[in-house]
Amino acid sequence: MSQVECFDADRALSRIRELKHLDGPLLPMLHALQDEFGYIDEAAVPLIADMLNISKAEVQGVISFYHDFRHQPPGRHVLRLCRAEACQSMGCGKTISHVEQRLGVKLGETTPDGTFTLRDVFCLGLCAHSPAAMLDGEPHGRVTPQVADALIDSARRRQ
Repeated sequence: MSQVECFDADRALSRIRELKHLDGPLLPMLHALQDEFGYIDEAAVPLIADMLNISKAEVQGVISFYHDFRHQPPGRHVLRLCRAEACQSMGCGKTISHVEQRLGVKLGETTPDGTFTLRDVFCLGLCAHSPAAMLDGEPHGRVTPQVADALIDSARRRQ
């Protein structure tokens, strides 16, 4: 997972300028900023809009349309739980409820201490090993509540 850094408007503008020449540069710009800072800061929206001569609303519309773009820094660990049909049929709901209770947050939220961001995903391609999860970019199959606990405990030890 990328290291989250404080937003720096000068660095952001530099990244935006680097990508202005591309055909359809908005998505590459947004990805670059999220890769650089771990999220897309609200202050980046007018920078992008000005550079591309589009409205801030257009930039916000793209950010809000794609669920992987974050408006706030993620936790140090991102746990994504699959909610696709195969995972549903194998009991992902029970695991999701368990993890929400264990971490004290709902899907889409970050723990108050900034350790975990809990997200849902609709298919990790591990249907034969469902229910599936991804922790910090690493996929895991057959994720029961007990396996989820082990993943969380392991991530906490790596801090």
